[in-house]
Amino acid sequence: MTAPRQTEHPIDPQFTQRWSPRAFTGEAIPEATLLGLIEAARWAPSASNIQPWRFIYARRDTPAWTPLFDCLVEFNRGWAVNAAALVLVMSKKTWLPHGKTEPVPNPTHSFDAGAAWMSLALQAHLAGWPAHGMGGFDRDKARLALGVPSDHVLEAMVAIGRQGDKASLPEALQARETPSTRLALAQIAVEGRYSFD
Repeated sequence: MTAPRQTEHPIDPQFTQRWSPRAFTGEAIPEATLLGLIEAARWAPSASNIQPWRFIYARRDTPAWTPLFDCLVEFNRGWAVNAAALVLVMSKKTWLPHGKTEPVPNPTHSFDAGAAWMSLALQAHLAGWPAHGMGGFDRDKARLALGVPSDHVLEAMVAIGRQGDKASLPEALQARETPSTRLALAQIAVEGRYSFD
């Protein structure tokens, strides 16, 4: 990593050390290791403990890889080809409350799935298998190819792998292969009432 990221308040270093590389070595990830990352996501918090997150995963060089990989937009296929695994993050839009017979909407399904993704990303960082989340994939194609029911939202795709040399990336991406900065705290948090520009 280049110069350390600077925080405005003290936090655990895992939050600033974690970032989303695109250069991967192509090293295979054992299924048990990948499932350990998803295990961390399983323990994320959720409203009423509904746990609306769902995951479909594929390791490179397995039959499950191509259907997931083919759903990525061309730009993401260009660098994710060397990832060890892809994970589709979904959220179920409804839930069945105790004592009810019909599902009802879950207004926090995406929020809760985001918490699960962050748990996966932090565990991946700690385990030495960085994760890179992506919105660039064909959701309709993925839904059809993977048999995802209509009551699920396809939130994001995640590439996971051992971090590789940025020289393996196209030249245009090499300059971007570094931890990014963040907005100032005052730009994202205010006390009492909305006052952002």
